[in-house]
Amino acid sequence: MKIILTSIGTRGDMEPFLALGQLLKDRGHDILCLFPEQFRTLAEDSGFEFASLGSEFIEMLNSSTGITVMSGGRLGIKKITALFKLAAKQKEINKKMILRQEAVIEKERPDRILHNGKTMYPVIWGTENKGKRFLISPVPYLHYVRNHSHLVFNRNFGAFFNKLTYDLANYGLIKTISGSLKILSHPKQLTTSEIKKALLGEKVIYTISPVLFNRPPYWKDHLQVLGYHERIKTMRWQPSSDLETFLETHSKVVLVTFGSMINTNPKQKTEIILDILKRNKIPAIINTASGGLVRLPSYNKDNFHFTDRIPYDWIFPRLYAVIHHGGSGTTHTAIKYGCASLIIPHIIDQFVWNKIIHEKGAGPRGINISRITVNNLEPLIVDLYTRKAYKETAEHLGSTMRNEAFENILCKLIAG
Repeated sequence: MKIILTSIGTRGDMEPFLALGQLLKDRGHDILCLFPEQFRTLAEDSGFEFASLGSEFIEMLNSSTGITVMSGGRLGIKKITALFKLAAKQKEINKKMILRQEAVIEKERPDRILHNGKTMYPVIWGTENKGKRFLISPVPYLHYVRNHSHLVFNRNFGAFFNKLTYDLANYGLIKTISGSLKILSHPKQLTTSEIKKALLGEKVIYTISPVLFNRPPYWKDHLQVLGYHERIKTMRWQPSSDLETFLETHSKVVLVTFGSMINTNPKQKTEIILDILKRNKIPAIINTASGGLVRLPSYNKDNFHFTDRIPYDWIFPRLYAVIHHGGSGTTHTAIKYGCASLIIPHIIDQFVWNKIIHEKGAGPRGINISRITVNNLEPLIVDLYTRKAYKETAEHLGSTMRNEAFENILCKLIAG
């Protein structure tokens, strides 16, 4: 089969698709990744064909306006202004991306499409190709759960009002798709009822471990939770001798990483964290990645090691704990390899993972990135590092996760 994987977002939004793509490619299917241009190398290095959604979306996120919105914090005047600016800019970018989705999908005529919630054209395509598209979600609470509101709201308002939050989210999605119909190269006529029917009946695969999110027993069969899937990330990467020496020297190491997340003052955030780690003699690897953390001009090289890239599947088995942003992939990988976690959430689903990890007993409940100070963060980092129960719980959950075997079920569901 020819299968198109299409996703919009940061690198964390691409990783679940790359992992699924590898599973499907290993079973003989042809894979095409339809991602933002910035992830071309990521897809091609994985051995997949690539088509571009353009570079504008990621450029928007990396702009000063995007950084303001993505940095967490309260809705002050500055953030509200940035939100309006970003929404206006995103509206134009979305038009370009949906036209690119239409062009590639209609040209390639795939047998299946796997997409995330930010890509609209697959929903439209799916109305004429029933049963051939799958929504892939690495985050929970996109479909009704009685004891939790929709992901965006991140509360429990009670079963009735929780249901209203899902209805509200679906209403917004229906309006967005309906508006998209008018800008297509070949405009389509779909009623609101037809779009709603397509959304409510779509096949959905949550790429989440049941260890962290159990499938509600009252869900219909088209909604499935089929485990976390991880691709091999050590291609074209070797650890430096300095990194290997650092790991040999220290037996209880913490990794600090914010992945693809950025913030308005990365130097200050890095200084706060390193000050706490230094005072408490906690050896740490600092992954600067996309710039949410930065290499400081002066630091104790005996106690800290900075890197701008490190494959999680290589380093996590060698760690005691991880301080991170709470992306779905990072959260799952930490648990998979038995690492205690302290999440410093930035946006949306990261607050949900923060709550889940704390409730599972695998780490203390973290603080919004915009609110961290030495005084409020230090007790949490010390707690993470000294309370053995967090590590023991993470190792127990990780053992269960590593024994999950959803690959065959997942591939059979997609390819039939």
